[in-house]
Amino acid sequence: MPEEVGAENYQDIFHWAETQKDGAIPSFAVRKNDPYEYLSGFNNSFESEAIPGTIPQGQNSPRCVRFGLYTEQMTASAFVAPRHSNKKSWLYRVRPAVAHQGFTDMPDNPDTEANFLPLNPRVHVSPQQVAWLPFEIPAGSDVDFVSGLKTVAGSGDPSLREGIATHVYMANKSMDKRAFVNSDGDFLIVPQQGSLDIQTEFGPLFVQPGEIVVIQRGQRFRVELPDGPSRGYILEIWGANFELPELGPLGANGLANARDFLHPKAQYEVKKEKWEVVYKLSGKFFYSTQYHSPFDVVAWHGNYVPYKYDLTKFVNIGSISVDHIDPSIFCVLTAKSRDPIAPLADFLIFSPRWDVASHTYRPPYYHRNVASELMGLIYGEYGGRSDEFQPGGVSFECGMVPHGVAYAEFKEASASPPPLMQISKGAIAIMFESSRPFTITDWAWSSDKKHEHDPKMWDDLVDNFSTHAKEVEQMLQNETSQALKAKNRN
Repeated sequence: MPEEVGAENYQDIFHWAETQKDGAIPSFAVRKNDPYEYLSGFNNSFESEAIPGTIPQGQNSPRCVRFGLYTEQMTASAFVAPRHSNKKSWLYRVRPAVAHQGFTDMPDNPDTEANFLPLNPRVHVSPQQVAWLPFEIPAGSDVDFVSGLKTVAGSGDPSLREGIATHVYMANKSMDKRAFVNSDGDFLIVPQQGSLDIQTEFGPLFVQPGEIVVIQRGQRFRVELPDGPSRGYILEIWGANFELPELGPLGANGLANARDFLHPKAQYEVKKEKWEVVYKLSGKFFYSTQYHSPFDVVAWHGNYVPYKYDLTKFVNIGSISVDHIDPSIFCVLTAKSRDPIAPLADFLIFSPRWDVASHTYRPPYYHRNVASELMGLIYGEYGGRSDEFQPGGVSFECGMVPHGVAYAEFKEASASPPPLMQISKGAIAIMFESSRPFTITDWAWSSDKKHEHDPKMWDDLVDNFSTHAKEVEQMLQNETSQALKAKNRN
């Protein structure tokens, strides 16, 4: 792979392993066009210093921190949470976050939503399979990441501390002297068009299509658009944090490996200038003003840190005998619910892989799932949806609604030899999946990009069984006759 490459070059590789050139070149962990260095691992305890020797050793909050810095702890779990699930970070900064001018209500954003209970008149319940063409990035006016948030669907309410929201963002402008804090929950951000240069309190993250980033509850960040206008998807969870799914009989390795998750290194900014910090709390927006940069953290340590992951590093697991395995094998990250056997949310990808199986066919079998499914397409073509499923678009199916391919595709696959092929080459599709039922927002429901899956696509599903009526009748008659003879013998 050439030394100077753009995000689009990585769309052509089958897996990250191709970048390693079979050991002919020194291995590298991040894309060549990524300007930053990172700390690797998942759910580890990290530490990072922009100035060596800043972090106090043997204690967290000494009477005097070096260089006159302030100590600030960010806790994201109950103080008495078990050690393995206790989340916190210590930050050593020029000024603590408390140095601000108070909070001011912002006008309600009619395109965002946080309450998905059916009693809310702004959300819609529908069993219909619904999809949206790609949403257009605004032109003619300045729209940054925060202003460009639009909510599609979700479940629950952040004040209940369990729920989920799915959003899209469309932005044409970098955030200028503006930071954002989601006080409701964690953001899993999936850029689809245009890279994101994200400044966080813990350091910078560069995220491009084919990668994801998780900014957790309460963490301040700012989004710049180095490639110009950007669009993407967001999965927001309330009351939980993302985890790696258990591997069970797969053993120690596979799916998303912990070493491939990357965390920022400390990089501080000391500027005396006016900043606006926007807070989202129970779906409402507030802002506070401060006269210094919110990104003045010189050093930090802890396990509550934003992170990113390159989806081309995902190790796909699949069938190598018969049948197709449940889509849980495509799970990158999961978040627990209060139901011990059903997740609050799963983030899945469908990326380049081999499809090998005997006595079966490639299209997904006809199915009804208990899960709500909201899909997006980052790039390429995805064979499991209609031609109108395009990069930047959305497809939604609520739980227990039947779905599957049209008859022509089923018939062709049934007549073809067993699959032995590479699929999804040059493509990555994503799925936000939840055990909870979704309601759809007014913004998405009334969008001119919305269209419904036409049930006529299944009108030509042939009743093959009836063509065997005489054969079946004869078999049943023979069975009855054999049973009577056996009974008489007894």
